[in-house]
Amino acid sequence: MEFNAFKMDGLGNDFVIIDQRKENISLSNDQIIKICDRKFIGCDQLIFIKKDSNLDAELEFYNSDGSKSDACGNGTRCVAHLLSKENNKKEINLKVASKILKSKIFENNLVETSIGSPKMNWNEIPLSKNSDTKNLKIKLIDNENKEFIGGIAVNVGNPHVIFFIENIDKFNLEKIGPEIENHELFPEKCNVTLAKKISPNLIKVKVWERGAGLTKACGTAACATAVAANLENLANSKTEIEFSMGKLLINIDEKNNISMMGPVSIIEEIKINI
Repeated sequence: MEFNAFKMDGLGNDFVIIDQRKENISLSNDQIIKICDRKFIGCDQLIFIKKDSNLDAELEFYNSDGSKSDACGNGTRCVAHLLSKENNKKEINLKVASKILKSKIFENNLVETSIGSPKMNWNEIPLSKNSDTKNLKIKLIDNENKEFIGGIAVNVGNPHVIFFIENIDKFNLEKIGPEIENHELFPEKCNVTLAKKISPNLIKVKVWERGAGLTKACGTAACATAVAANLENLANSKTEIEFSMGKLLINIDEKNNISMMGPVSIIEEIKINI
């Protein structure tokens, strides 16, 4: 089977995008895993664009391990940019896991996407038992065998846990990530973020994504980190989240709605033969 697709990324967080609106391209779980494999094409997530009669489109996300993902901020921004080129529109509305995400397209490949309000209750994350979501008391061990205990849980379409630590480079996220992703507290697994506050409005992060592993950037992790950093005063906060290849600007308005703005890559058209 051969078909056309697109390749895009947001700050290195990369996607293969398949348009199912005109042609029904159906893939098995094994085929999704193969496409995401970096020995074949390679991406953090695979995205299907589906037809929606009331909106610009509906999106379906799959992680590189073949599991389904409920939300993907950078992926949504990439598709919004793609569809804005197609429709010559500056506002794109997309259905993602029964939510409507609105995106605005700006010059210089900048895209802002609103992702709604965060969930903070233990059963909304979800956690397996009633816990203090502001301090899960999860133990981390750094490369010098020192202990850190903490963890803030936030759901912004996906479950996230954020650890604010002094030196994120002292922790082996490749080892810690899968351990916490599969921790008994998280029945639906979770994304793991190590975060360092550089200033009140700038936070440097490293992210392990559930189902995808280490990633260069993660939009929902950026949103969750901004929420965790501003727990005491969410409204009207603006926070820059810095990844290895650039920053996302997270804004939380007076109604606690989160939006994320950042660059997306050029659109690359590819052919897939699988």
